[in-house]
Amino acid sequence: MDWGTELWDQYDTIEKHTQSGLELVEKYVKFVKERTEIEQTYAKQLRNLSKKYNQKRSSKDEPECRLSSYQSFLEILNEMNDYAGQRELIAENLMMNICIDLTKYLQDLKQERKTYLMEAKKAQQSLESTYKQLDNSKKRFEREWREAERAAQNAEKTDLDINATKADVEKKLQDLDERRIRKLAQGYILFSDTEKQVMPIIGKCLEGITKAGTNVNDKNDTMIVIEQNKSGFERPGDVEFEDYSQGINRASSDSSLGTPKGPMDLLGRNKGKNFWLFSRKSKLSSTLTSVSTPPDASPPNGSHSPKFGRDPLSYCLKEINKTVKPRISSFRTLRRSKFTPDKIMPTVTEDFGHLPPEQRRKRLQQKLEEISKELQKEVDQSEALGKMKDVYEKNPQMGDPATLASQISQTSQNIERLKGEMGKYENWLTEAGARGDTMRYKTNTFSNNGAHDALSPDGAHSDESPPDPSQAIYAEFDDDFEDEELAAPIGRCTAMYSFPGASEGTISMQEGEVLAVIEEDKGDGWTRVRRNNGDEGYIPTSYVSISLN
Repeated sequence: MDWGTELWDQYDTIEKHTQSGLELVEKYVKFVKERTEIEQTYAKQLRNLSKKYNQKRSSKDEPECRLSSYQSFLEILNEMNDYAGQRELIAENLMMNICIDLTKYLQDLKQERKTYLMEAKKAQQSLESTYKQLDNSKKRFEREWREAERAAQNAEKTDLDINATKADVEKKLQDLDERRIRKLAQGYILFSDTEKQVMPIIGKCLEGITKAGTNVNDKNDTMIVIEQNKSGFERPGDVEFEDYSQGINRASSDSSLGTPKGPMDLLGRNKGKNFWLFSRKSKLSSTLTSVSTPPDASPPNGSHSPKFGRDPLSYCLKEINKTVKPRISSFRTLRRSKFTPDKIMPTVTEDFGHLPPEQRRKRLQQKLEEISKELQKEVDQSEALGKMKDVYEKNPQMGDPATLASQISQTSQNIERLKGEMGKYENWLTEAGARGDTMRYKTNTFSNNGAHDALSPDGAHSDESPPDPSQAIYAEFDDDFEDEELAAPIGRCTAMYSFPGASEGTISMQEGEVLAVIEEDKGDGWTRVRRNNGDEGYIPTSYVSISLN
């Protein structure tokens, strides 16, 4: 069965059917194009997403680069980038294998169909012309029998030829439609196979993401954080506080103070008040207005000293406040954190002085290793150039030794520069180690200060006869704090930025505030200053403008 026999009178239906088939192919091509655009957009968005979260992290100096969680996240971003590439491959294959191929094939079908329709139209016109001639011949039948008979024979012959021609055209259209259907079926199959081909790679991408997640090591990450951020400062010991109340009681009982209430009565009366013997503000405010000499011993006649007045305990506390000075040296153990007032960071120095001692030593050692590798590389290159120069001198046909002079000179300069840098960083590393030992020594001294002072011999007291108990109290405090006199200012500074002073040993300041400089920056980025009210502490050197006397 074929269209030429079975559908000989359905020419218009066949024409519409073939046109509908071509429109279906066009619709499918358009569908695949839109799918390709979606895949390309999806791949582009995936790449942008991966790039967005993968930027600014290439420096090996970043502390987070060694964390497994960060490495796994980078692997996930890389896998997502590969996954985006596969989506692009899907879009490319769909475009090349389906859209372009089917579009070209559709154009050929349209041209072929157009040719067949033109042939059918010509055949139809020929048939109509023949029937017209037959009608005219019938009218002239009586007059031109022979001509009519001949015309009838020609008409019959032509009719048979037209039917055969129409059948051939319809068969060709049937073959065209069958080929169109087969090609469309291949497109259906290719639509699935295109994505099926990349499924193994997509599976590997997903497996890589799963593997990246399993590679996260929380314990190792926390150990790396400790290694990267350990300052190296020794933990300060407890501040020893000796109870001198018994000595005060003895001094009060042994002296004829002539007061109706003893020190214990005063303690009971003032028990609601906090006497902070080592208060920084008490010391500084009282030191500016009082002298620090201990009182004389009570006269033997039993009358109380005029310095005691009517309240010996209050006088003792005043004398303690005058002689107590906060251990400013222990402020060296404060944490060198990155303060961010008004989002301004301290200046990063070449010697890594802005870092804590432990981190500074590590960075200096790392820098020395890098310089050593570069130096070894330059030395090897220098030796190679020297050997090449010897070969050129012995065999001039191989090359001109003069062409190597500039390279040899540049290599020598690089070696000298690297040696200078290595010496500079070695000195800084030695200094960092010495400063770390000094800081640990100061911290231990502060922690055990009471014990050391009690055991240290003092010539000023060893040659004297044993004083009375009250005099011994003041002498003991004088021995403990004899090296903590109020330091004289060496200059002034003006705050360029505000500083909160939240860490231990630091002092807050406001922009434009003028402070007295007590101690210069020792290379660690901190300057010791004092306010007009006597408060002392450390501030970042980069935050102030300093003018020394």
